[in-house]
Amino acid sequence: MTTFVYDALPGRVVFGPGAASAKLLAEVDAFGARRILLVAGASEEALARELCAPFADRIAATFSDVRPHVPVEIAESAREAAAGADLILCVGGGSTTGTAKAVALTTGLPIVAVPTTYAGSEVTPVWGLTQGSRKTTGTDPVVLPRTVVYDPDLTLTLPATLSVASGLNAVAHCVEAFWAPRRNPVSSAVAEDGIRHLAAGLPAVAADPEDGRARADLLLGAYLAGSAFAVAGSGLHHKICHVLGGAFDLPHAETHAIVLPYVLAFNAPNAPGASSRIASALGREDPVTGLYELGNKLGVPAGLRELGLREADVDTVLDDVLALAPADNPTSVTPDGLTALLRAAWAGTAPMTEET
Repeated sequence: MTTFVYDALPGRVVFGPGAASAKLLAEVDAFGARRILLVAGASEEALARELCAPFADRIAATFSDVRPHVPVEIAESAREAAAGADLILCVGGGSTTGTAKAVALTTGLPIVAVPTTYAGSEVTPVWGLTQGSRKTTGTDPVVLPRTVVYDPDLTLTLPATLSVASGLNAVAHCVEAFWAPRRNPVSSAVAEDGIRHLAAGLPAVAADPEDGRARADLLLGAYLAGSAFAVAGSGLHHKICHVLGGAFDLPHAETHAIVLPYVLAFNAPNAPGASSRIASALGREDPVTGLYELGNKLGVPAGLRELGLREADVDTVLDDVLALAPADNPTSVTPDGLTALLRAAWAGTAPMTEET
């Protein structure tokens, strides 16, 4: 008989077209907030101010200097901006949510999140900070947003290329959940359904960025992906991407989209049950080929080299990744195996499992 532990995470989710315009005021009022720190990157600031118009008098400060991977100095500036605040409202993508989390980590302030991408960070208790070339991540329930308002309409203007990268990043959360350290039947079921929604929505949004139904599929898939990842934890794929992102400031979503098929190919021979469920959710016989071809079809860059990574850079991160690799990864992570994985991801060659 299967035994497992499942830690259901608290949080309120409000989902639907127009939800941000119609329901954000009530969600803010539920906290009795009088002095709000608004966190929104420069590209989302106008949208954020429009959404906050009904309670503009309660916006005590706005922080817009959002950066990928949340550099420590940016986190410190955001914390200074939060002085006297009683609520953090973040409107934007994963970097925006990450900045809000950095503030909550030291202040304990509650977060209301309004995501505009498919990052999934808004439903996880995971935070990340970068100092120099090293990214540090951790888990703390204080950074988990208390309320998330999902509005597919807010993603309609997200360019197709960014939508694809962000959506495939969400697929990575689902795939990883099948073998992450705290995996369990509940998170696996959530992850499988997440892949189904994402696999349906990605091609449709790439073909027509204004397809509202497809946008809703992607956003629901992203929520499920983040929920599964939050419970199951972080595995080899995320360790690789966080090290690469911190060391070379690579774009987060694109890095995940590129690396994912290679980690799946690495683990698939020793995780047949997970591979079968991933294949079923994708609607493909071979999940590795399916993911790789989906990425190609959707215009994912052909290898990390297209993000500016040099081949010689691969060797410089091996020790850092090896130090973080989970001991129970389906396939033992050795220097040779990791080198082969990273070099294939750098070159963008078709990933192959040991069986092929």
